[in-house]
Amino acid sequence: QVQLVESGGGLVQAGGSLRLSCAASGITFRLYDMGWYRQAPGNQRELVATATQGGRLNYADSVKGRFTIARDNAKNTVYLQMNSLKPEDTAVYVCNAHLDVVKSVDYWGKGTQITVSS
Repeated sequence: QVQLVESGGGLVQAGGSLRLSCAASGITFRLYDMGWYRQAPGNQRELVATATQGGRLNYADSVKGRFTIARDNAKNTVYLQMNSLKPEDTAVYVCNAHLDVVKSVDYWGKGTQITVSS
């Protein structure tokens, strides 16, 4: 029932921009913290950016100033605007929905590939 579907991935030149979208269904979107993670081959999954249920935005130091996360609760969608892309941004980007009640609940999308060429 729960689905997080990413879109917007692809190949881009260094210095270019892409915008990722993650459309959520099957959850009460406004109650969830939303985030973007990424994983490159040989690397651990790392947090890129989050937009909490209360609207607080957080970024990894490596993307601060270049990436912007935004959420549209009316559309059940979270976005990641990526500017000034670098080859080291190359990874599979995965959408996450997180809820803390008595226990933590996490849902994950399948991911979308971002490749930044030098």
